[in-house]
Amino acid sequence: MQGSILGNAVKRREDPRLITGAGLYVADVKVARALHAQFVRSPLAHARISSVDATTAHSMPGVAAVYLAADLGLAPLPGFPPLGSDFNKPPLAEGVVRFVGEPIALVVAETREQAVDAAAAVEVDLEPIPHVIDPEKALQEGAPLLFPDHGSNLAFSNAFGADEDALEGAEVVIRGRFVNQRVAPVPLETHATLAEPSADGLKIWASSQQVFSVRDTVAGALGLEESQVQVVSNDVGGGFGAKAGCQFETVAVAAAARKLGRPVGWMETRSENMVAMTHGRAQVQEVELGATREGRLIGLRARVVGDAGAYPAIGAFLPLLTGMMSSGVYAIPRIDYAARSAATNTTTVAAYRGAGRPEAAAMLERAMDMLAMELKMDPVELRRRNLIPPDAFPYRTKAGYTYDSGDYRKALDEAVRLAGYDELRREQARRREAGDPRLLGIGVSTYVEITAVGATSEWGSVEVEPDGKVIVLCGTTNYGQGHETSLAQVAAEELQVPFDSVRVVESDTFAVKRGDGSVGSRSMQLGGSAVHGAAGAVRAKAMRIAAHLLEVSHEDLELRDGRFQVVGVPGSGVGWLDVAGAAADPSKLPGDIETGLKEDLDFTQDDATFPFGAHICTVEVDAETGATKVLKLVAVDDCGRIINPLLAEGQVHGGIAQGLAQAMFEEIVYDADGNPVTASLLDYAAPMATEMPEIVTAHTVTPSPLNPLGAKGIGESGTIGSTPAVQNAVIDAVSHLGVRHIDMPLTSERVWQAIQAAKL
Repeated sequence: MQGSILGNAVKRREDPRLITGAGLYVADVKVARALHAQFVRSPLAHARISSVDATTAHSMPGVAAVYLAADLGLAPLPGFPPLGSDFNKPPLAEGVVRFVGEPIALVVAETREQAVDAAAAVEVDLEPIPHVIDPEKALQEGAPLLFPDHGSNLAFSNAFGADEDALEGAEVVIRGRFVNQRVAPVPLETHATLAEPSADGLKIWASSQQVFSVRDTVAGALGLEESQVQVVSNDVGGGFGAKAGCQFETVAVAAAARKLGRPVGWMETRSENMVAMTHGRAQVQEVELGATREGRLIGLRARVVGDAGAYPAIGAFLPLLTGMMSSGVYAIPRIDYAARSAATNTTTVAAYRGAGRPEAAAMLERAMDMLAMELKMDPVELRRRNLIPPDAFPYRTKAGYTYDSGDYRKALDEAVRLAGYDELRREQARRREAGDPRLLGIGVSTYVEITAVGATSEWGSVEVEPDGKVIVLCGTTNYGQGHETSLAQVAAEELQVPFDSVRVVESDTFAVKRGDGSVGSRSMQLGGSAVHGAAGAVRAKAMRIAAHLLEVSHEDLELRDGRFQVVGVPGSGVGWLDVAGAAADPSKLPGDIETGLKEDLDFTQDDATFPFGAHICTVEVDAETGATKVLKLVAVDDCGRIINPLLAEGQVHGGIAQGLAQAMFEEIVYDADGNPVTASLLDYAAPMATEMPEIVTAHTVTPSPLNPLGAKGIGESGTIGSTPAVQNAVIDAVSHLGVRHIDMPLTSERVWQAIQAAKL
């Protein structure tokens, strides 16, 4: 019998076309008579629009149209419906601009160059009004209001656990203020849209994580039926959460295409992307963590302020996720948590890889290290004393959420082993005693995160064609995860057919019935389980057809090595070609079986799943300059059953790169006037490959009981575990000098300043 294809490192079938330049991104799609769009964007953070003069632009070569909000007649669109309508955003600004980069006008021309030139000729007269860019100041009385009708800048708040003193009985309490800075997603492919009108609708190519969300938003905005709008995402050059939902510029481009009766394409420049694509993180956290002198946690109190940006959307809601995960991997008896999100005159904050969970891990793991320093206890030992034991699952935390499964001690112990932790501590002590200016730092991070939260259902379909080929349809979206490979593995395993005979189709609203796309590390546990279930249903029907052909009961058959054979009679039976051929011929089927071998279903998971892991980072800090080099990062992650370890490892590597980038390099900065000073990759410090450390990955396997694959998400885990490990390592390197905390990014200047301040 052939071995299972699941759990094997099957190479990504997407890669040959991508690495040879044969991928099909939005910019590669060519349609006849396509026009090009360019947006005129606000240069001020907060202002009234006094006038817009497009006279010169209209007369320039190639210009087909210049549209203002009134010309398109589009109603403001909700950024995140639970927040209410006060914060709805018009696709083009109406009367007021609220951040630098907000679209004011849309220029459409024959070429991109002509559109850019004409956009520069549009004269916009703006009357500045008071602005606020600091979320804490935005919530103070008397702060400038972005939405006066709302009455305040408070977009969202939530709290739990205030009915008791979370720190009562604590013998030691540490307090900290942590800034989880604003960062940019920086996908390789910026936002892009191509809208082609037809007599009765639209076809849209979009660089998107959720094609059905784009379809529904565009159809609703333009007064079309959903069946009139086809949205396709072919290859997508990264998203990291920032391409979830529908970009408001896409709606404006689609409306322009309908008005002009010609295709209209739009692609952000990198500078536009830095100021207009949603940002991530942006939290200020006030934390108190109490424990006994033996290191047993007593309680956590946290007050969090989130920056929601100019048009509060799902980013305003993310501090709730931070609160959900505030217990981490620890059995914390009491938690008192409260969070508020503020509207500010900055780019909107939304989901970015991890979306609320990295902020929780950073908050809690920094607090744990500070507690370990206060107790003069090894940080690994402190964590071991407080881990939720494996026999406690399913475990309901004081944050109110039930973890499905876990063995946190196993992951931490494996990370300690792989890192050579004890030897690292000895080397650190040796350097300190010798006065070596090359200070060694060891950072520990244990984490648990939530995946498939909110949208816990996904659609899948499997069809075996008469020639034996298998077509898999799924409502997820592949933008780097490798679904063409992993979903094919799931179907091939269940049907016992060759992997190469399976073709996967996603991200086309005319080919796929429905779907929620790929967000929140949900694709394999939900989409994979839907495909698994549909394949199982096809297999069951095929078994009945085979039984009819063999004139036996289907209960006497088994599928073995791709053949339907009588149990205990090797070599008997029929193959898939026989069954698929018969399924297409009504004369070969009994009356109670319909033709065809195609089944589809919606898989619904009862709850979210909770992947976890432990990361250990080693750094070297120059005591004289603050310059830091990350030497090594060991990541032990547990995402339940692993479908393809090669893909899982790739996800972890990518997550670590982004987590380390936040810890060491990246930060979106605004000046006092609300101007972004990190509006290009000349100013925004993303790391190069040469700045990445040695990465050692390993996995423990604790299957989830919530889906038939036993899978949990892995796409965001690397980002969640690595950031606090790196931050803790840098601070650990200089902790003996009196440094207790340094906010991210841990630039040489910040590290040097912390060392100097500790000397005072």
